[in-house]
Amino acid sequence: MLIVDDSALIRAVLRDVVLGIDGFEVVGTAADGNEAIAAVRSLRPDIVTLDVEMPGLDGLATLEVIMRDFPRPVVMLSGADTDGGVDLTLRALELGAVDFVRKADVSERDPGKIPIRLRTALLAAAATNVGVVSRASTQQRAVVYDGAGGAAHPGIAAPVQRSPAPGARAPVGLPARSVVVVAASTGGPRALGDVVAGLAADHDFAMLMAQHMPSGFTARLARRLSKFTRFAVTEATDGEIVRQGTVYLAPGGQHMRVAAGSGGTRIVLDDGPTVWGVRPAADPLFVSAAQLYGEACVGVVLTGMGRDGALGLSAVREAGGGAVVQDEASSAVYGMPREAFAIAGADRTVTPAGVAGAAHELLARHRVLK
Repeated sequence: MLIVDDSALIRAVLRDVVLGIDGFEVVGTAADGNEAIAAVRSLRPDIVTLDVEMPGLDGLATLEVIMRDFPRPVVMLSGADTDGGVDLTLRALELGAVDFVRKADVSERDPGKIPIRLRTALLAAAATNVGVVSRASTQQRAVVYDGAGGAAHPGIAAPVQRSPAPGARAPVGLPARSVVVVAASTGGPRALGDVVAGLAADHDFAMLMAQHMPSGFTARLARRLSKFTRFAVTEATDGEIVRQGTVYLAPGGQHMRVAAGSGGTRIVLDDGPTVWGVRPAADPLFVSAAQLYGEACVGVVLTGMGRDGALGLSAVREAGGGAVVQDEASSAVYGMPREAFAIAGADRTVTPAGVAGAAHELLARHRVLK
């Protein structure tokens, strides 16, 4: 593994943590982007940790070179404490980085966080399908950005354009009579972009997503996803009614469930104990949706480490709902879809781009049979 950071202290802390993880070793360190590229070329590390913001050749520009010339799993170290910093981190995920760890978690104020979070990210990186992240980088370079999400970062390729199909925006306002619930983790932000890009104006369901992500990032992720779809995309708020034509993203650091309420189904948020070590987790969302919507619910499990979503997808199927899992070839990490398929099975196995269509078909089948 190669550690890249302009801070000698951070490099030392990361080295100590990595050396304490079985099966990992540090083959080198670098203080800036140019050193990093030279080290990747000569040392050929299996995994790279890369600081997002560095003087000179910064993390994003360095990431693009690595993914173009030496594709391999990259975990970003994010110092994001502003909207701009958050956007840089999300941009790195779009460019092919498999995960990120906040630099704030490296601080002496909470030294226990970094081993857990970094270990999770590195294990996910070790299980990453390099072909998927390599294709992600190629797609980024091949498509010209339409400017909807802001200016491209200087010196690097523009974001992939996922323009929604021509037509009217999906109707919003009526309480949703059917829902699609989605689980995603490592590799999820890119996959979610492909999912929402497939949503059509005649898809009258609501979509609720649990993406494993810390607080401070999901509002900006929702804003970025909204550029790719005719659905409204929003970070969920406690107590709001679930309405058709809307995508709700669970806030980082909070579980999201649905519950019956006056005027329709309402979103319930809480900061209770983690489930499978994460918050938000998908299982609480899936189980609550299955209980309320039954056959009018479709569960979707996308790329990620672990087994979150598997028990929830089983609950959806037991309630008569539909089940969709991401296929192995398109998954950055096939852990969650594999576990979900093993435990619950699936009605459809698709790429992220095929999720919306599959969900629409399964819900339409339910309406016809009913």
